[in-house]
Amino acid sequence: MTTTHASLSYLDPARPEPWASFIEQIDRVAPHLGKLSHWLETLKRPKRVLIVDVPIVRDDGSIAHYEGYRVQHNLSRGPGKGGVRFHPAVSLNEVMALSGWMTIKNAALGLPFGGAKGGIRIDPRAFSAAELERITRRYTSEIGIVIGPDKDIPAPDVGTSEQTMAWMMDTYSVNVGHTASGVVTGKPVALGGSLGRQEATGRGVFIAAREAGLRMNVPVTGARVVVQGFGNVGGVAARIFRENGAKVIALQDAEATLANPAGIDIPAALAHVAANGSLAGFDGAQPVSEDSFWRIDCEYFVPAALEGRVTPARARGLRTKILVEGANGPTTPAADDILRDRFILVIPDVLANAGGVTVSYFEWVQDFSSFFWTEDEINARLESIMVKAFDAIWRMAQERKVSIRTAAFIIACQRVLAAREQRGLYP
Repeated sequence: MTTTHASLSYLDPARPEPWASFIEQIDRVAPHLGKLSHWLETLKRPKRVLIVDVPIVRDDGSIAHYEGYRVQHNLSRGPGKGGVRFHPAVSLNEVMALSGWMTIKNAALGLPFGGAKGGIRIDPRAFSAAELERITRRYTSEIGIVIGPDKDIPAPDVGTSEQTMAWMMDTYSVNVGHTASGVVTGKPVALGGSLGRQEATGRGVFIAAREAGLRMNVPVTGARVVVQGFGNVGGVAARIFRENGAKVIALQDAEATLANPAGIDIPAALAHVAANGSLAGFDGAQPVSEDSFWRIDCEYFVPAALEGRVTPARARGLRTKILVEGANGPTTPAADDILRDRFILVIPDVLANAGGVTVSYFEWVQDFSSFFWTEDEINARLESIMVKAFDAIWRMAQERKVSIRTAAFIIACQRVLAAREQRGLYP
């Protein structure tokens, strides 16, 4: 049978990343899929791409237009699931890649979702709260034709929060004429949000790191940890590492790069960021250069900022035993190969940062049933799902003699493509 490979004409060939990284990761799995590789092209093109204009009246009375996206990469295993990002670097290429990684992540964890992602190309810091509400509500109305509790369920991501989700839920609910709490996750608890959701991604990063350490004889207690990105994911992960006896010796956010070999007081750093918006000016660590930061000796390195930050040059200089991807797509394929050759274990994003979407799944289930669990129940269920997924992926890596990332992709692609094959093509 011949398969036609049409080009994706809406991609900018001058900016191949990060979609190109996702495609390369898919290609690397092909030899391990057997007859299911017949369907692999399914994963190389999004099912649905929506580009919307988001016009608002600004506080000064002027009218401004912003570009927004919602991409549904694959829906074979269930409704789309993925965050909404507000960031000045948001592009269609990025949102496509993020939606693809969500497909893999949900399947690797066994969650009944497909992959989706959304975003608006804005710097949220440049807008008032009233303007952000108008942007969010207009964007929600524009993408309302493709989202819904059983169609596609957005969640917070970089630059968005539980308040953003509250506005999205309310806008969608007004437009459909009834309260639809399950249309988004990551909402305030008072509106049907789940206990434990805000910490879930960072908690999942720690669980993945701990499980890797148990298998690699790199105990968390006494370990030195470097965290790149100190937002919701990196901040929570750093705090839980410290609570479990690790020593966080370096931190980086968009405004500052700091180190303290004796260990950083993470609660104090979090309080400083809460009061000042960034790590800049925090006196519990010393400023270091960007290059030095990526060469600090440690047992665990956690990139928890944006995609593409672990480049080949940085991979050659990293001095860690285990790299745990808190961000989505932080390591390029070329850097992945360098880390493998240097015997640095990489716990990939589609496993390491899956705590957030796992608890989003719990939130979605609780909204449908109108029955809510305690935070202890949430954390126990998160632990169970992540440890089970980690174990299956680890065993696959050992059996096939492949990286943890490739093993995660093998399991996920098998599940997605089996669903595709069993559903068949219509008409």
